[in-house]
Amino acid sequence: MPQPPAQRFDTFYPYDALTQLLFDYATAYPALVRVDSIGKSHEGRDIWVVTVTNTHTGEAADKPGFWVDGNIHAAELTASTAVLYYLQQLVQGFETDREIAHLLDTRVVYLCPRLNPDGAELALAERPRHIRSSTRRYPFDDEPVDGLTMEDVDGDGRILFMRQRDPHGAYKKCAQDPRLMVPREPGEFGGEYYRLMPEGFVKNYDGLTIKVNKDLEGLDLNRNFPAGWRQEHEQVGAGPYPTSEPEVRAMVDFILAHPNIGAGISYHTHSGVILRPPGTHGDDDMTPEDLWAYKRFSALGEKLTGYPAISIWHDFKYHPKEVITGTQDWLYEHLGALFWVVEMWAPNREAGITDYKWIDWYREHPVEDDLKLLKWSDEQCGGLAHVDWKPFHHPQLGAVEIGGWDKMNYWRNPPPHLREREAARFPKWMTQITLSLPKLEVLRTEVRALGPDTWRVRFAVGNSGWLPAYVTKRALERKAVRGVVFEIHLPAGDPTVSLVSGQERTEGPQLEGHAPQNSLQAFLPQREVTGDRAVGEWVVRAPKGTRLALSARADRAGAVRAEVSLD
Repeated sequence: MPQPPAQRFDTFYPYDALTQLLFDYATAYPALVRVDSIGKSHEGRDIWVVTVTNTHTGEAADKPGFWVDGNIHAAELTASTAVLYYLQQLVQGFETDREIAHLLDTRVVYLCPRLNPDGAELALAERPRHIRSSTRRYPFDDEPVDGLTMEDVDGDGRILFMRQRDPHGAYKKCAQDPRLMVPREPGEFGGEYYRLMPEGFVKNYDGLTIKVNKDLEGLDLNRNFPAGWRQEHEQVGAGPYPTSEPEVRAMVDFILAHPNIGAGISYHTHSGVILRPPGTHGDDDMTPEDLWAYKRFSALGEKLTGYPAISIWHDFKYHPKEVITGTQDWLYEHLGALFWVVEMWAPNREAGITDYKWIDWYREHPVEDDLKLLKWSDEQCGGLAHVDWKPFHHPQLGAVEIGGWDKMNYWRNPPPHLREREAARFPKWMTQITLSLPKLEVLRTEVRALGPDTWRVRFAVGNSGWLPAYVTKRALERKAVRGVVFEIHLPAGDPTVSLVSGQERTEGPQLEGHAPQNSLQAFLPQREVTGDRAVGEWVVRAPKGTRLALSARADRAGAVRAEVSLD
C-alpha cells in the first residue's frame, strides 16, 4: 500500500510547500490523484485543483462530481487545512474504508485547497498583513497620504492592538482582570481611559487625529461571483465587474467546464457554522423541494460535524440591511448545484460561551464572555490568544502599549493543536453528500430482429443515486441541465448501416433519484415509481453480426457506455 506524503495539520503551508505536497500526493497515488492548474492568480501563482477518483473505474469527467475549495480569503488559512485533510482521508481510506472506496470508484472529488494564493502568502509572511482577499490594489492605486495602516510594528510576527492613555478614550481596564479592555459605560467619567487602535504605522500624524486606512488591496473575491453581483457602493470589494479577478474567473471557468459537478462546499473561517443559501431572499421565496433537500443535508451536517446549520438570509447577515452574496449564490442560484459555506472554528464556543447569536455577538456581548475567553487563553492556549500588554515606543505616537487579542492565530484560525480536530469534523459529511449524488448506470441492452437486416435496439439506463439527475429544481428552472442524452454510434462510412427510425443523438427525460418523495403515510402515493429509469430506442438497418456502440450521459449523473451485436 502506498504511503501518503508526510503532512502536518498544525502548520500552514506557504505556497511552494503546498505545491510540493500536492504533487507528492499525485506521485504516491497516480491512479487516484491528479494535480492541474486551473489558472493563475493576480501575482502569477498557479491555482491548483486536485482531482481525486479511481481512474481504473472510469474517467473523472464521466462520473458525478463534488467540488471543495478553501482559503478564498487571505488569512482564513484553516480553510486550506480542511481541504488538505479531506485529500489525505480519501487516499488513505481508499484501501480500508468501504464508503470511500465506493466513492472513488463511482464519483470524483475536485479539491482546490487555496483559491487565493497571493493573499495567503501575505498572511504567512514574516511581517504579515491580513487583508481580505487578493493583493491587487482596488479600487485605487494611490498610497495613503495620512492615517494608520495596519502592520506588524514591533516585528514579532503578529498584528495585535495598540492602546494609549487618553481621558477621552472609549475603553478602560476590566475591573475583574486588568489585562482586558472593556468599553466605558454610558455617562461614565473620572476613570483611567484608553484609546484603542489596531497595531500599525501612522503617516503624517498631526498629533491629534488618527484614522484607520482601508487596505489598499480592497477586493473581496467572494463578492466577485456573477450571481447577485453589485457595484462597490452596494457591495464592498466586489470588483469592477463579475469575474473580473483571475482567481474567481478560474473557478467559474473550471466548474462551467465540468457540468458533472452537482454539489460542493467552500471553507472559510470563523464562526463555527454551516451556512446554506439563499443569501438574497428568505426561505418562503425558495423552491420548496430544494429547501427540503437543503434542510435534509444541512441537518446531516449538523449531526456529523457538531456545527449548527443555519440560513444565510435569516441568521447570518453582517448588518440587518445588507445582502451577502458569494460562491453559494452562484453555484445554487445560477447553476442549481447544492452548495454550502462552512465557517470553521468558534473561539467563543471553545471558551464555553454557548448562548450567542453568530454575528450579533461580535457587535456586543457581556464582559463575562471576555473573561471566559481570557480563561481559555490562559488554560488552553498558553496565554497566547490574548497577549499581555507591553510598552513600546511608537515612531509616530510615542509611548504606547501593544497587546490584546491575537486575531490571526486564535480567532481567524484555531491554535495549532486544534486545527486537525476542526478539519476532522467534515470528511464524513462530505462523503455522504458525494455518495448521494446522482449516478447513471446501465440497466440492460436489448436487440430484436424485425427482419433479415432490420433491428430494434433498446438501451435502458437508471439513476442509482439518492438525488435526482438534475440535483435541484433550480437547475431545471435555470435550464442548467439536460435530460438523459442517448447516442448510437454508427460505423463511419459504412453504407450497409443506417438508421430507420430514431436519431443518432436524442434527449430523454430527467431521472429522479431514489429519495422518497413522501413518507409511506402520505395521503397520496408516490406517482413516479420508475422515474429513475429511461430508455433510448432505435431501429437500425445493418447486416447480421454488426456491432454498435451506445452511450448515455446525464450532465450531473455521469456517462455510461455499452456495445451490442446485431444477432
